[in-house]
Amino acid sequence: MKNIFYKLLILVVAPLLAVSCDDKDAFAELNSSASVTANLSNSSVVLEATNPDAEALTITWTQPDFGYSAAPSYSIYMDNVGDNFSKPEKVSAGKALQKTLTVSQLNAILLKLELEQGTPADVEVKVVAELGDYNGVESSPVVLNASVYQDKLDLSTTWGLVGSATVNGWNGPDVPFYTTSTADVYVAYTTLTDGDIKFRQNNSWESPNVNYGDDNADGSLEEGGADIAVTAGTYKITLNLSALTYSLEEYSLGITGSATPIGWPADPQIIPDAQFTYDSYSDSWKVIIALSDGDIKFRTNDSWDTNYGDTGADGTLESAGDNITVTAGNYIVTVDLNNLEYELEAIDHIWGITGSGSPTGWPADPQTIPDVKFTRDFSTDDDIWVINSIDLTAGEIKFRADDSWDVNYGDNDADGTLESGGDNIAVDAGTYKITLDLSDASSPKYILE
Repeated sequence: MKNIFYKLLILVVAPLLAVSCDDKDAFAELNSSASVTANLSNSSVVLEATNPDAEALTITWTQPDFGYSAAPSYSIYMDNVGDNFSKPEKVSAGKALQKTLTVSQLNAILLKLELEQGTPADVEVKVVAELGDYNGVESSPVVLNASVYQDKLDLSTTWGLVGSATVNGWNGPDVPFYTTSTADVYVAYTTLTDGDIKFRQNNSWESPNVNYGDDNADGSLEEGGADIAVTAGTYKITLNLSALTYSLEEYSLGITGSATPIGWPADPQIIPDAQFTYDSYSDSWKVIIALSDGDIKFRTNDSWDTNYGDTGADGTLESAGDNITVTAGNYIVTVDLNNLEYELEAIDHIWGITGSGSPTGWPADPQTIPDVKFTRDFSTDDDIWVINSIDLTAGEIKFRADDSWDVNYGDNDADGTLESGGDNIAVDAGTYKITLDLSDASSPKYILE
């Protein structure tokens, strides 16, 4: 009986040993001098918004000789010349030996590298052949000279609002002002606390930057003038540099209704409407919100004095129009008050931050306090989420969707790349801007700064 058992054991183990040896032999066959060479269809491109779908650039590369039959996956990396691919933009190319980018695709990538509109700049491009756990083979960089266009409306200015009444205090960064259709007249939308404000350039008190205050509290500005006292509220602030005047007008835009988390407003109203934020890249108002089956309307200053609905369900707003019927889901809601139009864009998730280092701590069970929410970076069409200012304590954080552990990210290697269900992320106490970059689903990333 023993002999039969040993023979059976040998029959089972021997093939496993053979496979193990074969694997070692295959690994040994890897060619240490394997290489890949990248080429560009053009060494210089001028990108223009008039032909966004035209082919702008084709990157081709040679197939590396690994010493045996292999099918690597290829990725293209781009970065500014001199940055040594420290924070490159990555484009996945699958198993093909070339990748063609349209004008709009290449423009979007280069804008992430902060190239200036209309100013030619050099960018390095390299191709990496990735083979399982093998470190990969990368090409020598090739240089692309490119000129980009601004594909988003940019109403930004050098002017900002600073002070104890603002969210960031006297040290800034300042609340931004945006251009209007009138020259030298700028506007900012913000929520203030009781305190003081001033207007200044470039987030700086240093010359040659100018700051303005109001010596007589009469709405007229004086260079280097006195702090301006304000009371708590949400405001539209207009700065007229031609007349050297300013004004503060209570102003907010909100979404209300049975489909919102708080329902139709009570009388008297205790909880404010879900608030929109101004998006200078589209000159519109946006809110990210989870809605249930029901109705919504839009209104200003938590009041029915000015409200909008949609009579005809055609996407056009009418003053005091009909309720807008919606179905349950997560949405980016956009309201264009210039053209009286609105849009509900369905999205998969609404992202938040949780953990002992976050303001709300780890969630209780059942959860009563929601995670601190990200907002989308509307300067890009990519799936990028930001929290521009958050105070963290020493502890740990994770990112998750919809106040649930069903979809969550951590960082197993503390390298800035996220893994589904990954390790908690250790943080030090401080005020941070957090960017959650989900534009590449295969390699989500985050930045704490």
